[in-house]
Amino acid sequence: METAVIKTPIGYAEFKGDAHGLISVKVLDEALETKIPAALQEAAQQIEAYFNGSRNTFDLKLNPQGTAFQKKVWQALLKIPFGTTTSYLELSKTLGDVKAIRAVAAANGKNPLWIVIPCHRVIGSNGELTGYAGGLSRKKWLLDHESPVKQGKLF
Repeated sequence: METAVIKTPIGYAEFKGDAHGLISVKVLDEALETKIPAALQEAAQQIEAYFNGSRNTFDLKLNPQGTAFQKKVWQALLKIPFGTTTSYLELSKTLGDVKAIRAVAAANGKNPLWIVIPCHRVIGSNGELTGYAGGLSRKKWLLDHESPVKQGKLF
């Protein structure tokens, strides 16, 4: 397995993968940038393009490790369009079991491919930001970055 680290506006993105696909992406507060191995060049380019605003979807071979249920939830997350959000309740309904809301939320929290599998696009039913493994400030940044309406600062 190969590992690479690049600097992003929300911290250092550490990603791991091999010929079978991208296994994990997470954002760290501190790290050292590394040379990008050949197996991760495309992932690095697409992640950088996402952060500079020139990409809103990813076209990468993914190989996240998890249970069958987690993978089902992660597949549903991939269908949430850029610039939109959904709630845990709506995601549970999409998956066919409204009573599975806690299990869906838990699977969302175990997503190993932050940003690429857009778990940050899931919010509370009341529209509030709820848990994000990378912290709510990063979740807010990502949602603002993806928002079709850019609000300038007044002062």
